[in-house]
Amino acid sequence: MNNRETVVVLTRKPNDVPRSRRVAGAYYIEGDVFNADSLKKALEGCDAVIHAVQFENAPFEDARKGLTYEKVDGEGTERLVAAVKEAGIKRLLYISGAGTREGRTEPWFKAKIRAEQAVRTSGANWTIFRPSWIYGPQDKSLNKFSLFARIAPVVPIIGTGREKIQPVYIEDIANIVNLSLNNSATFEKTFDIGGPEVLSMKKIVQTMLEVQGKKRIILPQPKALMKIIASVVQYLPGRPLTPDGVDFVTMEEYVDTTLLRQTLPIELTPLKKGLSAYM
Repeated sequence: MNNRETVVVLTRKPNDVPRSRRVAGAYYIEGDVFNADSLKKALEGCDAVIHAVQFENAPFEDARKGLTYEKVDGEGTERLVAAVKEAGIKRLLYISGAGTREGRTEPWFKAKIRAEQAVRTSGANWTIFRPSWIYGPQDKSLNKFSLFARIAPVVPIIGTGREKIQPVYIEDIANIVNLSLNNSATFEKTFDIGGPEVLSMKKIVQTMLEVQGKKRIILPQPKALMKIIASVVQYLPGRPLTPDGVDFVTMEEYVDTTLLRQTLPIELTPLKKGLSAYM
């Protein structure tokens, strides 16, 4: 953020955030979108909110624990927006997801549509971002492939490997949000965000292996087979995979960054350059 901004990070368990993941100069305070009192306390003195709520182990929902898109993304965002209104905060930026639009029936899109509607009717100067697949040092998706590459001769991927994605580097997301924060040209606008390359899933893993200097076999796993497996393993502790989760990780959503590039002075990072920065 700009030097004149004080950054407060809202998290359910601030004491559990390791030093390695803390940002110098930021304050970490306890808060939960389902605890109105904690939100009220957390938002005191704030003049802008950047909202990026998500549940543990996403995209694998666990309705028994209330860890679903509808509950956390949908209802959780509505609760956060209510707190923003009560606090009189006039700037709200929301990290949604690529492909969100009316008419979508998938649970994650239905929840994001609900969340975006809450943001648009918040009364604040809002901006919505719809990023494609975000990768970076702490992500829990591409880094899983990196783990396989370190411990096994084979890197499995769900689907054909031909599914197309526009991976976007986390530093680009941070830069875009920073440039938008006090920029009235971004008010009441929705921006697609994706990297500068449209890549197949197989190409993404190949690029990762190249950056790591490793040679591994990339093994596509048929989606239909993985959904059958997921129907069983979803009942294991930690829910490592679910049928809906298989749909989520194999979906293809093209993002158009024209409006983003016309509005903000940014240069999006190619995958190899982004991976090389931290791998």
